[in-house]
Amino acid sequence: MTDIITVDNLTETYASGTKAVDGISFRVPEGQFFGFLGPNGAGKSTTIKVLSTLLRKTSGSVTIGGHDLDQDPDGIRRIIGVQSQETVVDGDLTGRKNLLFQGHLQRMQGATLQRRVEELLDLMELQGAADRKAKQYSGGMKRRLSLAASLVHRPRLVFLDEPTTGLDPQSRAKVWGYLSKLNKEEGTTVFLTTQYLEEADKLCRQLSIIDHGKIVASGSPTDLKEQIGGETIILTLGPEAEAPARDALEGRLRALPGVGRVVELDRGVVVYARQASRLVPEIVTLSQGVGVPLESINLAAPTLDDVFLQKTGSRIRQGDLVTGAPPASVSGVRGGNY
Repeated sequence: MTDIITVDNLTETYASGTKAVDGISFRVPEGQFFGFLGPNGAGKSTTIKVLSTLLRKTSGSVTIGGHDLDQDPDGIRRIIGVQSQETVVDGDLTGRKNLLFQGHLQRMQGATLQRRVEELLDLMELQGAADRKAKQYSGGMKRRLSLAASLVHRPRLVFLDEPTTGLDPQSRAKVWGYLSKLNKEEGTTVFLTTQYLEEADKLCRQLSIIDHGKIVASGSPTDLKEQIGGETIILTLGPEAEAPARDALEGRLRALPGVGRVVELDRGVVVYARQASRLVPEIVTLSQGVGVPLESINLAAPTLDDVFLQKTGSRIRQGDLVTGAPPASVSGVRGGNY
């Protein structure tokens, strides 16, 4: 399978000296649904801006669809669509005219353009507001219009930078369905950045995780979750737990048989272990022994958030104890009862 994106040792250093992208390399095969995951500030949007010719790279090499980024940026622009993290629509144009204008920029015209515009207005549920000025749209409606504009010319490769942020769950599910159809039935390569890990798990066949400008893991969602090496045990600690007692508990947890890794959270601890359910009684006993009160213990199958936590030491969305489907609760624990 031919690679539509080839990136070698890409670096982007800002004038301030900050290295936003730090020597990353990856490949995206033609027709792939590729996910690029990371927290805010990790380098996701900067990478997309470089690949889509909006930002000049500091060093490294990039080839997209056979076009060298330095030698033929116009060739790249002809085959891509881009939805940036910032919603970009013309507020003084109606929704329909925004899409028509985008089509004209892509040299589309006549009945072909008209059909495509109506198709996208239906898809994004904007027909009822199609003749209203976009400045009258809600934030979610503007987001859907911006996504439609990136797809109007049926690009060979589309860059989507957090495309469903701000959408309600029903609209998000519909966009997922369309993007999946676009990829599977039309062969469009999709390069997706997102903080919704369930979105990446559902849609992406391959993904890379970027943190502090470096790629820290790559693979299919299934392969990455299997690297966890067992289930996750999520301990929520009582607010009165003191630092020395927490440190003592974490040290004893690491010594338990079958435990692969222990990661500290603001108000809890995540334990990665094989045969995790068998460890629950012993974990309760250990917590009592060091004087750390437990509010709850939960077991869960590995998720992409667990992969991210294991690779980077932090959650992709700070403040979330669990991202995606809720874990299966083993017990509410207080005073040693379980």
